[in-house]
Amino acid sequence: MKLNHLNLTVTDVHAAREFLERYFDLKTKHTRGDSFALLLDADGLMLSLMKSREVNYPKTFHIGFTQQSEEEVNKIYQRLIDDGFDVNPPQRSHGWTFYIKAPGGFTVEVLSS
Repeated sequence: MKLNHLNLTVTDVHAAREFLERYFDLKTKHTRGDSFALLLDADGLMLSLMKSREVNYPKTFHIGFTQQSEEEVNKIYQRLIDDGFDVNPPQRSHGWTFYIKAPGGFTVEVLSS
């Protein structure tokens, strides 16, 4: 069985959608004004974004994007830095990884094992 759908509640659907498209190659399939967006990845994952005034995820909650190599992790990190995001550099943990608070109020992990 394959997980193929995830819904995230976000404070800014447009900003979250643009972030996921720009850095993680998700494609927008459908939007409904400022309140909803459905994005797809190349493997068939459906990620929906739904607007809320507040987002209160648990501290350790995150979504992750596994990369093929440490070099790919480093490239995404550098793009984020170049675009003005405040993000700590990758480090060796359970892989080569870093976390970033995404627009909309959720955390993203970028990782290579």
